[in-house]
Amino acid sequence: MRRHRQAGRPGGKSIAHAVRVAALATLIMAVVYCVGAVVFDAVDTGHLVGSVDQNLREHLAELARHGVPATRTVDSAGGLGPGGQAGDVDEAPVVEWAVPADGRAVRLSDEALPLPAGWESWRSPTTVAIGIDRFRALSVPSGRQWLVVAQSLAETERVESVVDRAEVLAGPALLALMFVVSLAIGVAASRPVELARLRQLEFTADASHELRTPLTVIEAEVGLALSCERDGASYRDTLTRVATEGKRLRRIVEDLLFLARSDSMPPRGAGEEVDLAVLAEECARRFQAVARSKQVRLSVASNGAGALVSAPPEALDRLCGVLVDNACRYTGNGGSVDVIVTVRGGSVSLVVDDSGPGIPPAQRQSLFGRFRRGTEEGEGTGLGLAIADAVVRSTAGRWRVGASPAGGAHMEVSWRRSHPRDSAAERRARSRKAQVL
Repeated sequence: MRRHRQAGRPGGKSIAHAVRVAALATLIMAVVYCVGAVVFDAVDTGHLVGSVDQNLREHLAELARHGVPATRTVDSAGGLGPGGQAGDVDEAPVVEWAVPADGRAVRLSDEALPLPAGWESWRSPTTVAIGIDRFRALSVPSGRQWLVVAQSLAETERVESVVDRAEVLAGPALLALMFVVSLAIGVAASRPVELARLRQLEFTADASHELRTPLTVIEAEVGLALSCERDGASYRDTLTRVATEGKRLRRIVEDLLFLARSDSMPPRGAGEEVDLAVLAEECARRFQAVARSKQVRLSVASNGAGALVSAPPEALDRLCGVLVDNACRYTGNGGSVDVIVTVRGGSVSLVVDDSGPGIPPAQRQSLFGRFRRGTEEGEGTGLGLAIADAVVRSTAGRWRVGASPAGGAHMEVSWRRSHPRDSAAERRARSRKAQVL
């Protein structure tokens, strides 16, 4: 069989493209991650600060409800002792001030620093600097005095710092994982496209070679005929060779058009009920002259009745013609070709066996490639089995390639068996019979 370039793995261009796609996906993910982190930090900070504000309001309400008795003490933890409200060990302590009418602030807790100026404006929770720390502070009038409370934001800032460090550490790891996964998906997704591109390039190169050969012959023959005066017989021989190459060129073009139509619009589901046994007999009768010219015994047989297949008749006829033609061509003088139609339960098979050299197992995988020929000799274009495979795929058939009992090639295609459709008259007769019964 003719050697052909095999489509390999995706090349550097496809991998570079996958890298670019993965990098772009990672960049988009990085932007989304940063935006998400900013939004999360804002929501988390708002939640933490809101908890502090709620704690300050509850603390002020408790002070206003119970007042600030003279016996009020402060415990060692900085919260209120027996005369007040216990502090929450999980939160920063709340520091308190009372500002009587004379304007002199009185510290109600040991942790309270001197009350800074401007406390009158803290009528809503406000972030202020007291000493070297940041606090949330709130003040409300209570009778003839003001009550001021504040809570350090150190714990809130510590939680935010932990979250920020986690985001900084997790972000690069997630983006690296995103890049690797995107690259793997990109390479896997581009592999079929790259293989199809390589096959298309190979097909284009082979088609160009096959089309160029008859065109070169035609051009050479015409050039020689015009270069000098010749007799009528010479011109006739030249025109005969030109006509032969023209037929070859037309056959290649028609095969390519058939494959192009099959690739773009496969005729799935559009067919008739075809008796495969009858079609095989007609095909064998058509190739009897070819078989006799090569001293090949061509026989046809049918095992079982009702070998009906739902498919376009012209497509099945072309498939059978390709298989029989190939078998006659490669069997050799004195060989045999057997065409057998078999019905097995719900399936129908078309088998073409020959006594030729057969098909080595290593070559069966690429058997249906385009422009692949078993030999350089002959007039074949290497498109026959590619067309046959297109017909089999479009009619939902299945291939089985192996060795025939005679030692040659065994080519078998099987389809789901189609049952005959009743005519309208038969359905009416059956309905009347059922009504009588």
